[in-house]
Amino acid sequence: MTTAMEMPRVQECVVAACAYNQGGDCHAFAITIGSMDHAHCHTFVESPVRGGVDGLTAQVGACQRSDCRHNEQLECHASSIRVGPDNDMADCMTYAGR
Repeated sequence: MTTAMEMPRVQECVVAACAYNQGGDCHAFAITIGSMDHAHCHTFVESPVRGGVDGLTAQVGACQRSDCRHNEQLECHASSIRVGPDNDMADCMTYAGR
């Protein structure tokens, strides 16, 4: 089982429109990645109101992309991830198919 201390961190988020992004850092407590067809960041929220926890860097709480080589039992085992833009969404740029 993965403990909170072992969860991968969001090393960088370049999606400036996200309410959790403050200076390239994600301040959500944890994010969820993926759907069955894409590696979206499902925690992405476009809002002028900034959210999250100051001084905290987000972790990957869950990943639904079972076809990613970093995914084991729907848990991310990458050392860290990067989130970047994809059309009007945010995506895990660390995603890599098996």
